[in-house]
Amino acid sequence: MDSPHKLEPGQEVNLAEISADGKKYHDNRDLAEKEFKTLRKEFRDLQARLYAEDKQQLLLVFQAMDAGGKDGTIRVITQGVNPQGVRVTSFKAPSKIELAHDFLWRIHLHTPARGMISIFNRSHYEDVLVVRVDNLVPESVWRPRYEHINNFEKLLVDSKTTILKFYLHIDKDEQRERFQERVDIQEKNWKFSFEDLEKRKQWDDYMAAYEEMLEKTTTSYAPWYVIPANQNWYRNLAIERIIVGTLNELNPQYPSPERDLNGVIVE
Repeated sequence: MDSPHKLEPGQEVNLAEISADGKKYHDNRDLAEKEFKTLRKEFRDLQARLYAEDKQQLLLVFQAMDAGGKDGTIRVITQGVNPQGVRVTSFKAPSKIELAHDFLWRIHLHTPARGMISIFNRSHYEDVLVVRVDNLVPESVWRPRYEHINNFEKLLVDSKTTILKFYLHIDKDEQRERFQERVDIQEKNWKFSFEDLEKRKQWDDYMAAYEEMLEKTTTSYAPWYVIPANQNWYRNLAIERIIVGTLNELNPQYPSPERDLNGVIVE
């Protein structure tokens, strides 16, 4: 799916040079929100067809810095979809059982079955991000994971899984404002964590980790999209455009009945 935010394989990534300001791509919030609502309705229709067809599947991966908007994005883009056909998995720190297996074991359990859409809130990419920045394992362990991840995603694609990967790109000033809102607004206090402030001190290290991740795991079959996310309204529109465009390319169809229904009367 073509998009101004799509990375190409082999492209060098410098996040400081990529604008997080959605207003540089769309200058009318009202029109953007109107288009988004139209696209979201189309997404609901396409998701229903994908579920009924039961032949192909879609995986959406969301990564971002803290306060980048992953939860809000997932909530708003999927509003009204059939919950039977969509599964959201939020990957936290791995359990003891998960750590006893290879790093992709817990991920593979949540990949989509035929007809399904799986959404990852954080993902297997944490194993080349936080693991790297916090020195949880040696570089000799995490560095080969780029290749493991690419091979894993190729396996999924070869099994008729379409993968869309979104990095929600906010700048450091926007993160500061969002953290401060969590302090100042009582209804958002529950979102605030002092650990987030410690992570904020590692901003430069995380940017370096994200840049290498984006460079090494953008492939022809599973590219990354760097979505300007300082403005929620543009973020939502940009992502919904990509999802709907991709589903239209997949063109799922309602299956024909197993037998001719002409003349069938239910008494």
